[in-house]
Amino acid sequence: MTHNNEGAMNLNDDVQALKTIPLFAKVDAAKLKLLAFTSERLSYAEGDALFEAGDPADAAYIVMQGEADVLVRTPEGPVKVASVGQNDIVGEIGILCDVPRTATVRAASDLVTLRISKDGFFHLVTQFPEVGIEIMAELASRLHQTTQQLTELMRQRPPAR
Repeated sequence: MTHNNEGAMNLNDDVQALKTIPLFAKVDAAKLKLLAFTSERLSYAEGDALFEAGDPADAAYIVMQGEADVLVRTPEGPVKVASVGQNDIVGEIGILCDVPRTATVRAASDLVTLRISKDGFFHLVTQFPEVGIEIMAELASRLHQTTQQLTELMRQRPPAR
């Protein structure tokens, strides 16, 4: 069950946690305080979905504690394509591309996230170019990994007759 943990940790704790995330390492504390203030701290139990494939992309999530699985739908059922853990961001692709969720993200353990709304995310990227650059680097890295995996899969396939 998802619930808000507003009283569990204070703003300064959230700011300190955000400072450890490479994405926000270069952002000053006052700006991180604004981000923490406008974000929503949410907890999930193992098995809970943060969002499902096909849902509208209305927020990005930063994993503060725990792990989650990224699952895509296939004709054979859901397939785990990635894991995310502490300090990772998930859900930003749907926001940036303005498309429905491309995957389901499900808590693989007890999980704590900071939910950043779509507006808050765009405000962050436009106000702090260094965050935009970090997000571009992260997305480029993911694209590179996906391309390598696809190339490897194509190598393993038997030639068409």
